Amino acid sequence: MRLDFFPSRTLTLYLAKMFVLRIFAVLVMLVLVLMMLDLLSRTGEILTPEGNGQAEIWRYVTLRVPQLISRFLPYSVLLATLITLVTLNQNSEVVAMKAAGLSAHQVLFPLLLTAAVISVISFAFNERIVARANSALKAWEAVDYGQIPLESGVRANVYLTDGDNILTASSLVGSGENIALDDVTWYRRASGGLILERVKATEATYANPGWRLANPVRFDVGEAKLEELDTLVVGQSLTPERIDVQSVDPDGQNFLELRETIQAFEALGRRTSELEAKWWHRLAGPLSALLMPLLGSVAAFGLARSGQLFVRAIIGMGLGFAYFVVDNAALAMGSFGGYPPLLAAWAPFLLFLLVGETVLIRTEE
Repeated sequence: MRLDFFPSRTLTLYLAKMFVLRIFAVLVMLVLVLMMLDLLSRTGEILTPEGNGQAEIWRYVTLRVPQLISRFLPYSVLLATLITLVTLNQNSEVVAMKAAGLSAHQVLFPLLLTAAVISVISFAFNERIVARANSALKAWEAVDYGQIPLESGVRANVYLTDGDNILTASSLVGSGENIALDDVTWYRRASGGLILERVKATEATYANPGWRLANPVRFDVGEAKLEELDTLVVGQSLTPERIDVQSVDPDGQNFLELRETIQAFEALGRRTSELEAKWWHRLAGPLSALLMPLLGSVAAFGLARSGQLFVRAIIGMGLGFAYFVVDNAALAMGSFGGYPPLLAAWAPFLLFLLVGETVLIRTEE
């Protein structure tokens, strides 16, 4: 049994350098194109608040670029894998390496090791930068790119349940009894989920107990009647402590903070499947880069003069994109409770790991 996974040191560095340069080039291209397209649709909204200008546009770019890097880094690894392997195949370098006695896995191992390093960097980048960018951008979007309140704990798109009733808000500021909710909607529902009335208000503050709505406008569904009220207190059982737990944003928390949030939910007896699926995916997601050289390896083996190189590249791309589709579908099923969170996060990775190995072994010759 041969245990020397690497080819020679020179060949290993040559393949790793080629792979890294192509990953960087593809990632920069994707991020620049997508960022420009995003700015075309967002610039008008960013400049709408009085006083906003070029500085706010650059601020949006600095918050959006980390999100784009995190999302499209695995795609960049996939495309770089195909470009690298197709180039090596066309130049008969794969044939030369196999003629020197290297196995398919030894040819791919420098790429796999490089992808593993990128996975570790991706995890650290997500935890240290992307989570903060997500939180800051959502808080900024919640105030329509205006001035973010100085109070801590700004959260966007808050969704709270009080029995059958629902309280939503575009943003939440502060903590404890100093919580303030903006752009509030209260839905009073029957036990079967039927909406009986809807109340919209500009803001809500803690009334101890309940939440006092400012300038409420009530719509009675049964009578189809619209009524303006002086004040209204709703959500008697919604305490500040419950709101602090219910209004968490998992995308704005790092790995350890999300684990603490899950434990807090479990202590209150609340459903945690969505949070657990995202927590496990914090580990499985960055590892998707490790799969790309394996899934794209079909483009490396087989004679270029056979005329099937383009077809092999398409197959490799199809396998890579199929992984992302299955991964997103499994994560959605895990969030809704259709799959156990651990299975939802790791099953696609393990499945396509086996698929990649099978395709590599069957198509090597």
